[in-house]
Amino acid sequence: MSLNLEQLGLNILLATIFSVLGFVLLFVGYRMFDAVTPGNLSRRIFDEGNVAAAIMAGAFVIAVSIVIAASIHS
Repeated sequence: MSLNLEQLGLNILLATIFSVLGFVLLFVGYRMFDAVTPGNLSRRIFDEGNVAAAIMAGAFVIAVSIVIAASIHS
């Protein structure tokens, strides 16, 4: 078993690129979700303490993360 540093470096670079891409897509998706929901979702969660809005936002983030991970993995 030999250590191929060039391949290792390429894999680390690709993993970093895909991670950043996933975070950007998740952020854009959350902002789009916030735009179509009534009111400011972040204000409802953090300022007003609306638990239902937090659960809805959390479920959305989990769902979008699964879709992004599946699309990057394939």
